[in-house]
Amino acid sequence: MSRGEAIVAVLLRADRVLAIRRGPASRPGYWQPVSGRIEPGETQRDAVAREVHEEVGLTVVPLAKVWESETDDGSFRLHWWTARAETGDVVPDPDEVAEARWVTPREFLSLTPVFEGDREFFERILPPLL
Repeated sequence: MSRGEAIVAVLLRADRVLAIRRGPASRPGYWQPVSGRIEPGETQRDAVAREVHEEVGLTVVPLAKVWESETDDGSFRLHWWTARAETGDVVPDPDEVAEARWVTPREFLSLTPVFEGDREFFERILPPLL
């Protein structure tokens, strides 16, 4: 089985990041940053902007790729990007997003359930970036 490629968009606004609770489309109930598949011929940067707009209606400026990991089942390589979302209201796509909250990194770690890779990012990778 070939592994897919996906992005994780860590949206920054002041001292907070956007956490979404996944909707019915895939792995419902889990809290995580916005994420999604990279389409054929699409750059990672373009995938970040597209996925964020599709899932939560925000227009963002992708800043930098900051990490790589794999999904818990090994089916996707995840390319983690930071992006600024200074203005605009979050308008969730109800199929993709059940709930959205701007949280501090510490608050993210108190949400349940979260994926282990997301927990590692918020504990180890994100703090030096802020």
